[in-house]
Amino acid sequence: MIDPKSNTHDYNLRTEQENLAYRNLALYTMKQRMVRLAGRIALFVMICGLSFVILYPFLRLLPLVFNHLKDVGTPDIIWIPRRFSTQSFQVAQYLLFSKDSLVMVKSLLYALTIALIQTAMSAMTGYSLARVDFRGRQLVFALVLLTFVIPPQATLISQYLRFKDFDVLGILRWLNGRSVDLINRPMSLYLLAIFGFGLKQSLFIFIFRQFFYGIPKELEEAALIDGCGFYGTYFRVMIPNAIPAMMTVMVFSFVWNYGDNYYVNYFHPDGPYLSIILDRTFQETQFDFIKSLAWNRFDILSFNTFTFDAIKQAALITYLTPLLALYFLIQRRFVENFERSGIVG
Repeated sequence: MIDPKSNTHDYNLRTEQENLAYRNLALYTMKQRMVRLAGRIALFVMICGLSFVILYPFLRLLPLVFNHLKDVGTPDIIWIPRRFSTQSFQVAQYLLFSKDSLVMVKSLLYALTIALIQTAMSAMTGYSLARVDFRGRQLVFALVLLTFVIPPQATLISQYLRFKDFDVLGILRWLNGRSVDLINRPMSLYLLAIFGFGLKQSLFIFIFRQFFYGIPKELEEAALIDGCGFYGTYFRVMIPNAIPAMMTVMVFSFVWNYGDNYYVNYFHPDGPYLSIILDRTFQETQFDFIKSLAWNRFDILSFNTFTFDAIKQAALITYLTPLLALYFLIQRRFVENFERSGIVG
């Protein structure tokens, strides 16, 4: 016969074990949730801290550039202007655009043209280094990396002298009897981009090389089977697949060439570049000139270093407006393409 007390004891023991297992599972689940919650809180605090560090200079600019210039430098004005005004922007825009009202458009067109040239030439160079098996390929790639490591100041003198006395294998001297001076002409900047010595162009070549190196070779083999030659494979197969890298390089090139004042200052100093105008206009030696301009044209009688800084920061915001607009338009697509461009792989 089966003892009913034994069955009851076994049933109670199983029930206690199940309850203990449920409690342990509940504790483990709660612990995991607490760990995830703590991780999210820590990530949120870190993001807020980084955002504050990044946005703090811009937040400090608001009461400076949107304040009335008579109130600039008042100790009790910290975050909120006492009187909202756009005087600083009016003075800044007059300083930047009085001589040439289309200087920003010309700067943007220049940066876009250089970006297109650098993207096209860097893509061809990167594809050759990644896919074309020729003697000395690794040496050429090492030289590309070397040009990225060497600062541009080290090659400036040789480049300047080459453009000052420009000739192609003696052909120009044979035809005209003399060489051509390309200094202070935009052609020198375009030639630098065409031959791979533009601003940060070795980095762009590296990005394309890494991207094309990661594309499966089966795509090229399939294109060859379908009848595509070398150039057909490059333009019909590889370039459409390299859109992420192309967008990344184009954005970087556009932003850096728009803000460049090194190459343009040496090779085309008289050109219509907003970066040069901004740099020359707000030097310390221009303080008296801006003071007299603000006095005579805008009736700003009180002018000090705080007023000078407010006008300078307003000019800087005006200069950065196209870049900020570009960022807000393409930020999501740019981040996605940057992750797929091969620079991290």
